[in-house]
Amino acid sequence: MEIKPEISFTDFEKIDIRCGTIISVNGFEKARNPSYQLEIDFGDLGIRKSAAQITTLYSKEDLIGKQILAVVNFPKKQIANFFSECLLLGVYGEDAKDVTLLSPSLPTKNGLQVG
Repeated sequence: MEIKPEISFTDFEKIDIRCGTIISVNGFEKARNPSYQLEIDFGDLGIRKSAAQITTLYSKEDLIGKQILAVVNFPKKQIANFFSECLLLGVYGEDAKDVTLLSPSLPTKNGLQVG
């Protein structure tokens, strides 16, 4: 896999990545690919929803209370009848269905920004 084109630090600064805690997980039967509907607590930013194709490595029970990193300043994206308000960050395995979520290595206050 090739490296993507170089960007400036100014471009990187436009991406708002925050820490949040998953507080609810539901199945998402209307999605084309197996997915969950998540609610994530971002502290002072509030609770945001996200759809994530992470069903291969994570059960619903594994995700409740898990801290994650997500981009919170993308526009809402409609997926079937659901509006995703943030994008969870993860690493694709060799099989694109295997996504390992990125998370802080120590407990972190919800809403803190990656810098």
